[in-house]
Amino acid sequence: MFTGIIESFGTIKRIESNGEGKVLTIGCDLDLTASKIGDSIAVNGACLTAVRLGTHEFQVDMAPETVFRTTFKTMGPGTRVNVERALKLSDRIDGHLVSGHIDGTGTIAAIRKKSNAIIYDVTVPEHLAADMIEKGSVAIEGISLTINQCWDTGFQVSIIPHTAKITTIGLKQVGDAVNIETDMLGKYVRKILTTGGQSANSPQDAKADISLSLLAKNGFL
Repeated sequence: MFTGIIESFGTIKRIESNGEGKVLTIGCDLDLTASKIGDSIAVNGACLTAVRLGTHEFQVDMAPETVFRTTFKTMGPGTRVNVERALKLSDRIDGHLVSGHIDGTGTIAAIRKKSNAIIYDVTVPEHLAADMIEKGSVAIEGISLTINQCWDTGFQVSIIPHTAKITTIGLKQVGDAVNIETDMLGKYVRKILTTGGQSANSPQDAKADISLSLLAKNGFL
């Protein structure tokens, strides 16, 4: 589990193919002497497992599913990335709960300045936009951000200069692809309301009847 508050810039130093998967070696400014093999590290928002560690370098295996769902499929050595180590339960959550499981990718559609902020419009597939609400949370490249506005095929966020300076969002240009993770709690709520929490292949008679009256009766409204 992560917070979406980026700890360090990283740089992809080496990429090796492993069938449809990849093995990445990443350098960063963090002191990793207290980390251990098997720790989770989010790279551009994707939760990856450290399989080799140095003081300022780590190596991760990337499964084919992760490659398919993320922008890593087009990355090469020298690419700058965002790095965040896993959340400690004793820490403050300054961003929002981020699982590190990328839902899909979006595309930077527009970038413009507004006073001291940088406004980004991002287009996404409709199934990702359906999980977004105005003033809700979203993770772009692992960065916890608040949604200004959203529509059927995209959303808008506002970046302060500090965030642009210390993360890769400040390096992005119009047309660049970015990793997207929608709000985890929102996805659970939507599934419960639309399917009663059952999977698509569950028996129909096992589906719970969730309604506004039921939610009100149990104190949720």
